[in-house]
Amino acid sequence: MTTRVAIVDYGSGNLRSAAKAFERVVGERGLGYEVLVTAHAEQVAAADRIVLPGVGAFADCKAGLAALPGMIEALEQAVLRQGRPFLGICVGMQLMATTGHEHGAHQGLGWIAGEVVPLDVAAAGLKVPHMGWNELAPDRPDHPLLAGLPAGAHAYFVHSYHFRCADPAHRLAHVEYGGAVTALIGRDNLAGTQFHPEKSQATGLKLIENFLTWRP
Repeated sequence: MTTRVAIVDYGSGNLRSAAKAFERVVGERGLGYEVLVTAHAEQVAAADRIVLPGVGAFADCKAGLAALPGMIEALEQAVLRQGRPFLGICVGMQLMATTGHEHGAHQGLGWIAGEVVPLDVAAAGLKVPHMGWNELAPDRPDHPLLAGLPAGAHAYFVHSYHFRCADPAHRLAHVEYGGAVTALIGRDNLAGTQFHPEKSQATGLKLIENFLTWRP
């Protein structure tokens, strides 16, 4: 039976590049998975692995997700109750938070306790948005999603807000940008990257491979 990887299309953009990266890893590893970009809750509910990308403002992305009939319920059923592996990317990762503070306070999915807050880097003379390559610093180097990443691995970021975990154990990796900025979060079958794996070359492809072969 074919393993299905659903990439959720809720109008957030950047879907094709994400899908191409997943398809490349599936092909190179000979996994035989089907990568499906979908806006249909029933297809997400039936998927074996789920990816939630995201580009834009927190509230807009949450509203776009909520506008798809049955989608949040399908995600909660598949991810929270059935334990299927889930990966959020950029704003898709931020939506797992309790609250997002971009242009007001907005309720997130509440899957990983924490807040999405503005980058506070002016005192360090750094620019917002944080844009470009940064070196990943693992907080939990034994986590399966970090397996095989070399010391000094770099990933590509574009963001103005970051995820502040309520429980430090949920931060799997960070980067230094005027202080520690969350790069990778996770608990149980949930994971999320602030960086864009599909734009992070070898580092991103390895992380996608790790997600596709992860058995949480």
